[in-house]
Amino acid sequence: MTFFNTFRGRLLLILAFLLVATLGFQYYLNLLTQTENNDRLEAQARALAEGIALGSAGITTGEYMQDLIDRNGQTYLGETATERIKDVIIIDNEWQISDSLNPDYSPTAGDNNTTNFKKLTDLTNLPPLMEASRLGSDLSQFPNQRTDANKSVDDEAHAVPIETSKGRWYVMVLLKNEKNAAALRAARPLIYTLGVLLVSSLITFLLIWRFTRPIADLSNAARQVANGNLDVRVPSSANNELGNLAANFNEMTAELEKKRDLEAQLQQAEKSAVVGRLGAAIAHEIRNPLNYINLTLDHLRSKYAPEEPERNEKFVNLTSQLKAEVARIDQQISDFLNYSRPAKADLKPIDARKVIENSLGIVEPEAEEKHIKIGVVEHEDVPKILGDPEFLRSVFNNLFINAMQAMESGGGRLNIKISPDPSGKCVDFEISDTGNGISPDNLSKIFEPYFSTKETGTGLGLAIVHKIVETHNGTVEVESKEGEGTKFTVKLPKAEN
Repeated sequence: MTFFNTFRGRLLLILAFLLVATLGFQYYLNLLTQTENNDRLEAQARALAEGIALGSAGITTGEYMQDLIDRNGQTYLGETATERIKDVIIIDNEWQISDSLNPDYSPTAGDNNTTNFKKLTDLTNLPPLMEASRLGSDLSQFPNQRTDANKSVDDEAHAVPIETSKGRWYVMVLLKNEKNAAALRAARPLIYTLGVLLVSSLITFLLIWRFTRPIADLSNAARQVANGNLDVRVPSSANNELGNLAANFNEMTAELEKKRDLEAQLQQAEKSAVVGRLGAAIAHEIRNPLNYINLTLDHLRSKYAPEEPERNEKFVNLTSQLKAEVARIDQQISDFLNYSRPAKADLKPIDARKVIENSLGIVEPEAEEKHIKIGVVEHEDVPKILGDPEFLRSVFNNLFINAMQAMESGGGRLNIKISPDPSGKCVDFEISDTGNGISPDNLSKIFEPYFSTKETGTGLGLAIVHKIVETHNGTVEVESKEGEGTKFTVKLPKAEN
C-alpha cells in the first residue's frame, strides 16, 4: 500500500481508473446501440411479416388490401408496421400490379368493364430490392435491382414469391426508414465517443494542472534562489515524491540562508579582527606622538605666546586649530578601538533621563552656537533601564553629534522623547532632528562599518551604536525623509524591580 501513496502510484491508479471508466462507458454505449439495432431489426422483420401476410390475404381473398386494413378490428397491420410499411404491391404471374396500398399503382377500371393494370416495369421510383439473388431468373423482371447508384437510398424493398393456382405471384413490401433517424444513429456513436474524449481530456488536464503546479512552484522558487532570494519557501503538504522534493528544497534554502548568515558573520569577524589589529597599531604608534604634540601645544601657548594682541590672537587660533585636529585624530582612534574591542557591558539599573542628560552636555554649546533648540519630553512612569552608563553615553553621543552635523545650516530642532514601550518590556528613546535627512539608497547601509557620507567620517559611529545596543539586547531603528529630517528609535530593556 506504500506504493499507492506515492505520486507515481496515485498517477497510475488514476490513469487505470480513467481507462476502466472509458472502456466501461464505451461498452455500455455499444450495448445500447446493439439493443437499439436489435429492436430496429425486430420491428423491421415484424413489419415485413405483416406486409407479406397482408399481401397473401389480398391474393387469397380476392379483395383489395386497402379494404382489408380499413375494416374495423383489422389485425393485418399493427402500429409498428403502419409506421414502417411504405407500400405493399402484389405482382401477378404476368408481371402486372394486381393490387397496391398506393392508389397510383392500383388497377383502374377501363372501358367495357375491363380493368387496366400497370406493368411492374412501369414503376421507376421503387426503392432498391434487398436480397434479390434468391429470386433467380425472375430478378430480370424487377426494375429496382440494387446498384451502386441507389445504394445510398434509405428505403428498401423485399419481394417474396407465392405459388398460386394461377402461377407464381409476388408480394413486394416497401419499407421506409427515416433519414434523420438513420443519420442520428450513425452520428450517435461519434457524439458519445467525443463526449467521452472531452471528459477524459478535462480530467487529464485537471490532473496535469494539479500534479505540475508543485513543479511550477519549485521552478519559480529556484529562479528566486538563483536571483539571491534565500527566504523563499515552497508549500510541501503533499505526502509524496513532490512533497518530499519541496521539503528538501526548503531545507536546502534554509541551509543556504544559514550559510550566508555565517559567511556574513565570518566576514564581519574578519573585518573586526583587521580593525582590532589596525586599532591597536594606531593606538600604539600614533597616540603617544599625539599626546606629545598636544602637550607641546599647551606649553607653546603658555610660554611662547606673543605679547602683541594681534599676533597673540592669531597664535591662539592656530594652536587651537592644531589641538582640534589632534582631538579629531584621537577620536577616530577611539572609534576604531571601541568598535574592534569585545563589548563587555557592566549592566545595572540606571535612570533613562540621566543617560540622556549626560550625553546632551557634549552638544549643547554647539546647539546654542547654531541656534538649534533641544527639547526633551519624558512620559510618566518611565522605568529604569538595564545598561552600562559609559556604553550608553557613547550611543547617544554619536546620535546627538550626527543630528547636529545634519543641521549644518543652523536652526532647527533636536527632539528627544522617552516613553515606556507598549510591550511593557522596554523603554523607547526617540531622537529626531530637522536636518537634511538620509536618502533611501543610503538608509539601509548606515549601520554598516566604514560606511559614511561625510568626507572626514570614519563610518564607525552608527556601527558602534548598533553594536552597543545589541549588546544590551535592544534594537535601533531609523526613519528618514530626505530634506525633512531623521528619527532614530532606540529600544532598551527595562530593569527588573
